[in-house]
Amino acid sequence: MPRTGGPPMAAAPSDVSPATAAPAPGADPAAGPPRIVPRRRVGRRVSAAAALLVFALAVRSVLRNDAFQWDVVGRYFTTSAVLHGLLLTLWLTAVVMVLGFLSGTVLAVMRLSDSPVLRTLSWGYVWIFRSTPLLVQLLFWFNIGALYPTLGLGIPYGPELFSVRTVNLLGPTLTAVIGLTLHESAYAAEVVRGGILSVDPGQTEAAQALGLSGWRTLRRIVVPQAMRSIVPTAGNMLIGTLKGTSIVSVLAVHDLLYSVQLVYNQNYQVIPLLLVATLWYAAVTTVLSAGQYYVERHYARGASRAGTGRKPFHFTKRLYMYGG
Repeated sequence: MPRTGGPPMAAAPSDVSPATAAPAPGADPAAGPPRIVPRRRVGRRVSAAAALLVFALAVRSVLRNDAFQWDVVGRYFTTSAVLHGLLLTLWLTAVVMVLGFLSGTVLAVMRLSDSPVLRTLSWGYVWIFRSTPLLVQLLFWFNIGALYPTLGLGIPYGPELFSVRTVNLLGPTLTAVIGLTLHESAYAAEVVRGGILSVDPGQTEAAQALGLSGWRTLRRIVVPQAMRSIVPTAGNMLIGTLKGTSIVSVLAVHDLLYSVQLVYNQNYQVIPLLLVATLWYAAVTTVLSAGQYYVERHYARGASRAGTGRKPFHFTKRLYMYGG
């Protein structure tokens, strides 16, 4: 029924479109809506220009400085000695990361168990190896023969089956692998433990309600969700381990740094050979960083991200499939 009395009702704000809105007082109706002008950020532009200028000056000083001897860098960049050291560095990094995270995962599970003995042993291991500098650990394992001259296997309080001298068993490379792995596993244990604790406890409770075993719950439910928290830190550890392997040069292990040291001890070209090692470390780190990006994106598929248009992946809805 139309309204016959009283003042006319005002239109709701949603009923007024920008095209039909009344122009501002004094504005020309034929000019259309006012133009939006972005805010002028003079300080940001000045700081960006200053940063680019400083960067350009730094690059020019490096490229135009004859003391860097870039011709010598190019000559030794792909020599057999340098490439051999690079391969040993990559092999050492891969072995230490795999063994370190395998043992670190075991330590993390022990730390989260209900057994006070396992929790105490795991905590003590992490405390010891995180409290001791890596160089001290490597030197300790390198001189382990002073404490245990021989290692043997035999029957307790009975005859010894066989024994071997420690000096003949633990060479420099094996000592580096043992020292780096034990050191890496202590940090990997905390990374894995933090990733497991980041998972909502309701996921584990839902898996238990469906009758999934503890191992299957950890492998199919907890670990896939924990990887979103583990991968970024694990990537940083991988890059840190790659660069940290240079410390094994004190044990005369022929890694990348020790290989260039042998070369510049002969030709006394210290700066160019150090630049060779620096460029190789930077190149490998760049490749690992790119790989880390794609691994993070793979494990972030279940998380909602602004602007991606992807819906969040709910693990509670997939528990029925896992339990089938």
